[in-house]
Amino acid sequence: MTTWFTSDTHFGHTNIIKYCNRPFKDVTEMDEALIANWNSVVKQNDDIYHLGDFGFATVERIQRIVNRLNGKKHLIFGNHDKHMAQIKGFESKQYYLEITVDKQKIILCHYAMRVWNKSHHGSIMLFGHSHGNLPGTNQSLDVGTDPWNYFPTNLDLIRQRLKTLPAYKSEDHHGRTMDL
Repeated sequence: MTTWFTSDTHFGHTNIIKYCNRPFKDVTEMDEALIANWNSVVKQNDDIYHLGDFGFATVERIQRIVNRLNGKKHLIFGNHDKHMAQIKGFESKQYYLEITVDKQKIILCHYAMRVWNKSHHGSIMLFGHSHGNLPGTNQSLDVGTDPWNYFPTNLDLIRQRLKTLPAYKSEDHHGRTMDL
């Protein structure tokens, strides 16, 4: 079983193609490519955490898409997910979540944080919302679909990318700056 992460798929959102310069001719092509990419890596027993802005379409259209996606899906609400409370097929839905994968503490939120729980003890912060426009650090990273070539990503790939990023400077709860 693998744990996967993604964000900002914006299923059904025609304008996201223009806003983010996505390489799709229309929303149908985009949705089908995102579904195919998701299902090519995520297996039925895998966990996948979607960090918000899942879709921007009718409840019926979004429900049909969710039904086609592999994995045990968990949703972290984003700013475009107000209708997602009505959608079935998610194991959990919340605004913020802390998990541990392969002994790694991971903080999940749609929005990037400058400080987060256990950051001064090596936890990592995964976020979306910025569509690849907000640089990460060696402890924080955008897992949105745009900077990951429209595929979900996993902890091994995240760790590889984190190694290439600048060091995180944490303000601990005592006000000391710490280089991690």
